[in-house]
Amino acid sequence: MDDPPEWIAEFTVTPREFAAHLDAVLDSGRTPVTISALAGHLAGRAPLPPRPVLLTFDDGFADLPGPTADALAERALPATAYLTTGALAPGGRCLLPPAPMMALGQAAELERAGMEIGSHTVTHAQLDTLSRGRLRAELRDSKAALEDALGHPVPHLAYPHGYNSPRVRSMAADVGYETATAVRHALSSERDERYRIARLIVRRSHTVADVRTWLAGAGARIAPYRDGPRTIGWRWYRRARAAVHGPEFAG
Repeated sequence: MDDPPEWIAEFTVTPREFAAHLDAVLDSGRTPVTISALAGHLAGRAPLPPRPVLLTFDDGFADLPGPTADALAERALPATAYLTTGALAPGGRCLLPPAPMMALGQAAELERAGMEIGSHTVTHAQLDTLSRGRLRAELRDSKAALEDALGHPVPHLAYPHGYNSPRVRSMAADVGYETATAVRHALSSERDERYRIARLIVRRSHTVADVRTWLAGAGARIAPYRDGPRTIGWRWYRRARAAVHGPEFAG
């Protein structure tokens, strides 16, 4: 977006920058794949092509079925879109602040444009702070809504803002997801965890040079690795806040 809402501006790029990032992917010689291809590799079912890269988009903003999908299709680049169903359904409940969003019925358009669809929960809550019942509902109900809209299984999940824990990862598997992506702002690897796949966050401050560095396999930590004390402490602080104030937006 050229003029994004303030709350999401840090995690957006302009259309011109986005085009440059996609051209950097093409120039890198990497092969873009969907999350299903990565899942098959991590499960030992099928090899990945040489030098793979996975492009992912979270939430389901209004530009996704239009300019974003068009820019990807023009370059024959597959991608994966993780959708927050409560923000896309009429009258749905969601913690995302106001922003132009796509409609849930447009998910099939994204598939026709070459995107695979995954779940990004119902309300975009901090999953690692929720009760067991609310956590299950976030994971189960978003999966069911997408499967109803698309007419086929949706076995992949992205944790809102990457917030997860051993309990969240276990629940994701129990509900029926085959993979779940976190954030970690790290490069994934052959040894990465299926329910905590590392991703890199593209922020507004990142340059095309940063993207090229990542595509070269440098410039970031390599997953998997253990959560550090700061991550664990931040999780406990957020859990305490949620106990007082209720579920909060993951952002």
